[in-house]
Amino acid sequence: MILAILQARMSSTRLPGKVLAPLAGAPMIVRQIERVARARRIDKLVVATSLNPGDDAIEKTVRKEGIAVHRGSLHDVLARFIGALDEHGPADHVVRLTADCPLADPFVIDETIETHLETGADYSSNTPPHRTFPKGLDVEVMTAATLRRAAAEATTPQEHEHVTWGIWNNPDRYRLAFHSQPADEGEVRWTVDRPDDYAFMAAVYDALYKTDRAFTSDAVRKFVRSRSDLAHYGGDRRI
Repeated sequence: MILAILQARMSSTRLPGKVLAPLAGAPMIVRQIERVARARRIDKLVVATSLNPGDDAIEKTVRKEGIAVHRGSLHDVLARFIGALDEHGPADHVVRLTADCPLADPFVIDETIETHLETGADYSSNTPPHRTFPKGLDVEVMTAATLRRAAAEATTPQEHEHVTWGIWNNPDRYRLAFHSQPADEGEVRWTVDRPDDYAFMAAVYDALYKTDRAFTSDAVRKFVRSRSDLAHYGGDRRI
């Protein structure tokens, strides 16, 4: 079984509450869940949020969508992932996603999972040392055994906060695989971490969602090319 865990919290330092900010009439996390749900290789999706009372709103919103929720430590995100795996497994593989990526691409998710399965790696991602996909399309896949080993051996704050830090920083201990694309879009920013990111995302959804709820990454590229004001919105490359 392939279990996807989508981590989310309300206490973002630069844009608090961003995961519930509206996009095309629904919270951002709901829009992302819609896209992730189209990935064919994911068997189950669970949202992992914290026990902080401020995250009650995330649980309420997500459960309305029929999505499972696990709540754990706010700061020890690795422990939260293990809790989600324990509660919603057993799983053979775990997909890690973050809830500030409302342009998540189900095709890229599937391709990264396929790379992982075909190579037999312990850990796979589409963010190799030279990233080719836009920031915001990030996918990490690992065996459940690898995630458990990382948790058991974690000793640093980075490992506990960033979940996979202890895996991809130790290629001598884990078999790593990476999925890339021919185009070099590694500097393209499609994630939401600042007010300008959210304004960009709102423009994309306002333009595309009403006519095609399953709009693709290519549709986003085409739209941004048609809008010179968005191409480097906020000072970052958007296409």
